[in-house]
Amino acid sequence: MLQKIGFAPGINKQVTPTGAEAQWIDCDNVRFRYSLPEKIGGWNQLGNVNENELTGAGRGLHHFLNSLSQRYAIIGTNRILYAFQGGVFYDIHPIKTTTTLTNAFSTENGNSSVTITFSTSHNININDIILLDNFTTITGSNFGASDFDNKKFMVTSVPTATTLTVTMPSNETGSGAATSGGIRVQHYYPVGTPVQEKGYGWSLGTWGGEASSAVTTTLNGALGDDAFGTGGSGTSIVLADATQFPDTGTNFIKVGTEEISYTGVTGGTTLTGIIRAVRGTTRASHSDGATVTNTSDFTAWSQQTSEGLALDPGMWSLDNFGDKAICLIHDGPVFEWDSSASNAVNTRATIISGAPTASRHMVVSTPDRHLVFFGTETTIGDPGTQDDMFIRFSDQEDINTYTPTATNTAGTQRLADGSQIRGAIRGRDAIYVWTDTALFTQRFVGQPFTFAFAQVGTNCGLVGQNACVEVDGSAYWMSENGFFRYAGKLESLPCLVEDFVYDDINLASGNQMVSAGLNNLFGEVIWFYPTSSSSVVNRMVAYNYFDSSPQRPVWTVGTLARTMWQDSAVFGSPHATEYTAGNDSSFDVVGNTEGRTIYYQHETGTDQVQGGATTAILANISSGDFDITAQRAATGQQTGIATFRGDGEFIMKIRRFIPDFISQTGTTRITLELRNFPNETASSSSLGPFDITSSTLKVDTRARARSIALKVENTAASQSWKLGTFRLDIQPDGRR
Repeated sequence: MLQKIGFAPGINKQVTPTGAEAQWIDCDNVRFRYSLPEKIGGWNQLGNVNENELTGAGRGLHHFLNSLSQRYAIIGTNRILYAFQGGVFYDIHPIKTTTTLTNAFSTENGNSSVTITFSTSHNININDIILLDNFTTITGSNFGASDFDNKKFMVTSVPTATTLTVTMPSNETGSGAATSGGIRVQHYYPVGTPVQEKGYGWSLGTWGGEASSAVTTTLNGALGDDAFGTGGSGTSIVLADATQFPDTGTNFIKVGTEEISYTGVTGGTTLTGIIRAVRGTTRASHSDGATVTNTSDFTAWSQQTSEGLALDPGMWSLDNFGDKAICLIHDGPVFEWDSSASNAVNTRATIISGAPTASRHMVVSTPDRHLVFFGTETTIGDPGTQDDMFIRFSDQEDINTYTPTATNTAGTQRLADGSQIRGAIRGRDAIYVWTDTALFTQRFVGQPFTFAFAQVGTNCGLVGQNACVEVDGSAYWMSENGFFRYAGKLESLPCLVEDFVYDDINLASGNQMVSAGLNNLFGEVIWFYPTSSSSVVNRMVAYNYFDSSPQRPVWTVGTLARTMWQDSAVFGSPHATEYTAGNDSSFDVVGNTEGRTIYYQHETGTDQVQGGATTAILANISSGDFDITAQRAATGQQTGIATFRGDGEFIMKIRRFIPDFISQTGTTRITLELRNFPNETASSSSLGPFDITSSTLKVDTRARARSIALKVENTAASQSWKLGTFRLDIQPDGRR
């Protein structure tokens, strides 16, 4: 007798396959729509022909429509800031310093390394990006203008304070050059590393404290915000007393939050061979008499970081203030880029004057139009005063004014619950602000307070900066111990894949790699995360708020790996970034060792299209085991779920099944997985697996087992499917 086999929507991994009767237990590249499983839509690579790969890892993505009806995507990697418009990527990254050099190049026959020499300290670090132009001929070298002019390079090494090296795609074939040729060097603002790291990392300075025995003294003369020593020139720093500072090898001092290296001590007061802003710190001005600390031997610190301190990767906070894209480097300065300006795509973002210079996160508050910074400076312009729990907001309609007065709406607030602000997003009527432990709302109320702050959740902190989204007045986020929603009240989202996710997620050194995305076309909130064995994103988990109910939450899992995701509101379909680590000289940076980012349009077609090549998206879904009793269960007749339900007392025989797909393109494969005992490795029907087309009416099979599970999948390109009602011809076949 033909029996309908119905399955509840969503994946349940909280029970065993035997315990998940009438449920789905695993999937990849599958979603539920109207409670039925289907293959997800395809995606295709966006960008210029032959110039569609971005340097580094995508760590920021924002879409907006400007007043000229131009659609823009702002994409920030850990190295470069891009604008995407009209199918083309434009480099809009801000320039930190510009230096014109003469007698700059040194090369060696048979070697691909090129040394560039500066007249003073350059304050450029390994893996920083430099743009070269205004080239003049190098004597003795086969390298010419086409190799250097208007080319970006990733710095390979920094041998001294006044030299750096870059690596060419080929070796020098000439006799070699010695300090010849001229060039202009534009240094890109550093952003950070492509992945989250342990140990001494980007922009965290001497995290973990100072050694108890650290020697301190004071400056004898001021230091400017430049590459020079005291007195505004040279490569030496004069101290009140340097007799107890190490005087051999490369050593380090700290002034404020800036780390400075030096190579010698003269006269008992002077440090020589200095390099400013090392170890990922930011250069700043320091007054005469400022405290100087020896940081050469922080043994306690190094032990602490090697055991578990996670250092944030290079990330961006991106938003728009009208036509202006607002772009904040995580723990760094903030920039603006005017999309409506004349020839905008050929201009660069510039620093916002008057704004804080070190902040963790940023959001534009609308419709009141304030620019809000989180984890920012208590004293504007002094990175050493950055407070992870401090909030500062601009005057209304003025992103250059942050000092509160009686006549403006600028102001500050410090949150109390937590150790750091993790992230914030703009909601329907408030900004949601998360610390590592709590949730706050920030609502515009007007003068004299401007914003009202309220704590609305505890023990629900955000796992990482990008792990939250808002839709239709509800905020969804991932914490370190579960998934949450806030829509006027705090709710813990019931999750039937919770153990599967949290037992295999890299939170120790990958919490900031977690990012959330909204696919509003299908009612999905998606979280992308790294597994415990990975330093990059390699899995996803999705919650379907369209189909979910308190009694039956609908979750899916999979291997789709995206570092950032934006919904369809601006471009009509979702866009996302994918990162591949490793050495990869993509189109725009010579010597790139930090991999590449590909920018995709999603929910288009049935396949993946990348670099002009089409490959299959393999989608599959597997059910739990189902079995039968001697008689039909009445509940099965009423609900359509597992018409025969029982405890496996009887062997069942399946003679045929009738496939039913609401929609199907190409071929879909169905496998019947047979078991007699829960711990037994499943075997397939002797006649299967079965390849089903739209013309397949029925399938004859020879299947006998105590329990049977169903697997539906596609195996090639141009295939798509949505499963309907599955019917099996089942009959009891004895107890043995």
